[in-house]
Amino acid sequence: MAASIQQTTAHPLKLDASSASVAFEAFDLPSSNQRILGAPHPAGAVIPLALRPSVYDNEEVTLDRAIETIKSLQAQDGILTKKLAQHGTLLFRGLPIHNADDFSRFAHVFGYKPHEIIGIVVDRPLLAPNVAPANEAPKEVLIYNHNESPQVPHAPEYIFFYCNKAPASGGETPISSSLELFNRAQQEIPEFIAELGTKGILSKVTYKVDKQYEGGSTLRQAFGKDIKDDDDEATRRSKIEAQIARYGRGKHTTSDWTDDNTLVLTHRLPAIRTQPSTNLPTLFTGLAAYYKTTQHNKTATARNKVTSQYFGDGTPIPEKYLAKLADITDEIRVLHKWQQGDVLVYDNIIAQHGRQPWQGEQKDRVILASLFDGHSVPGAYGEQDWAQVVQALDG
Repeated sequence: MAASIQQTTAHPLKLDASSASVAFEAFDLPSSNQRILGAPHPAGAVIPLALRPSVYDNEEVTLDRAIETIKSLQAQDGILTKKLAQHGTLLFRGLPIHNADDFSRFAHVFGYKPHEIIGIVVDRPLLAPNVAPANEAPKEVLIYNHNESPQVPHAPEYIFFYCNKAPASGGETPISSSLELFNRAQQEIPEFIAELGTKGILSKVTYKVDKQYEGGSTLRQAFGKDIKDDDDEATRRSKIEAQIARYGRGKHTTSDWTDDNTLVLTHRLPAIRTQPSTNLPTLFTGLAAYYKTTQHNKTATARNKVTSQYFGDGTPIPEKYLAKLADITDEIRVLHKWQQGDVLVYDNIIAQHGRQPWQGEQKDRVILASLFDGHSVPGAYGEQDWAQVVQALDG
C-alpha cells in the first residue's frame, strides 16, 4: 500500500496512493483566496494548499474511494498531517460530501482523536458524530482571525470546516498563519512579544446560567455534561467543578461563584506556544479578534464580557499592540470564498480562522465544524509551570 507524492506538469503536487482509485492534485486559487507564506514557512508554501480529486480510467469520484485514499495517505507516515504542518490549512474541493454524516466520515478517516470541548463559550448542538455548527452568531457579526480555544487550557489541534450552504455574498472564512504572525510581531513589536513570553496571559471567562449573547453557550452547556435535571444547586456546582478539575491546571486555573450562580474562571496561559515538529514559536491567541470585535460589532459589549485577557500579572495589554497584531493579520490573511461541499482543514497550532459577515438571511450560510486532538494540546512555550498546557483528563 505505497503512497507517493508526484510532480506533474499541470500542477506541481499530486498525492497518490497506489491502492486507491482516487488521487489528490493541487490547484491554484485566486490571489484573494491563496497566498505564498512568509518566514518561517518553507519557501514557496501556500496557504491554503488546495487539493481536488483526480481519478483513473474515468471512474466516478465516490466518497468511499476518497476516504480510502485519505486513509492510505495517512497510513504512509501521515502525509496529509505533514502537509498541514507545512501549509497550516488544506482545502479539499470537488468531493461528494453532501451532509453532516458524510462530513463526519471524511473528517474521522484522518485518524485524529475527537476533541471534547471543556468550557465551551458558543452553542454547538451535535448534528452527527463529532460534528456541530461552526458558529451560530448573527450574520452581521465579524469573527476575526483567531486560533480555536485560546482562552482555555484545553484546545484542539485540528479543525475541519465543511460548507453545506454558501452565501451569495460575503461569509468568507479567513485563513492566516500564526507562525508568520509571531515572526512579524517579533520583528515589529519585539517588546510586546518579550512581555508575552515572560508573563503569559491571564484569561478570565464568564459563564452564566443563561446564554449571554445570540450564539453563546450556557453554563450547563459549558460544564454540565453530568448534570441531571433534578440535581440540587450544591450537586450542580460539584459536578461543574469536577469538569473544571479535568483541565489539570492546579493553581493556574481558579474559579469564583457569584450570588446569581455566575461562574468566573481565571486561567494563566501561554499566548506563545510551539509547533511540535519544528519547535517554532506560534502566536496562539485571539487577542486581535477581541480588539477587532470591539471595533466592528455593535453587540461587542456582550461578547467581550464573556472573555477578557490581560498580561499574566493582571495588567492591561496596551491597545497599540492589539491594533498592530490586527494590522499584521490583515496583511497576511486571505479570505476563503466557499463553494458548496468545500472542506477546510486547519492545523490549529499554526493557522487562524474566523468568519466574515454576509448578505441575505442567516440560513444562507451553513458551515459545520469538527474538532480533533493531536498527540498533545498545542502547548508549552518556556519552562514556567504555567506555560505547560496539558491534555484534559479522561472523564
